Amino acid sequence: MEFIKEFIEFLKHRKKFWLLPIILVMVILGILLITAQNSVVAPFIYTLF
Repeated sequence: MEFIKEFIEFLKHRKKFWLLPIILVMVILGILLITAQNSVVAPFIYTLF
């Protein structure tokens, strides 16, 4: 949690708010890939792409 707190402070201090959507999409895709591995949900996730 400390890393997330520092990252948010960095975004506020440096005015780099455009990085937030990029990071969020990367995290969501990472979670999606992790859940797709050897999962029952995998066929349903593949239909999204």
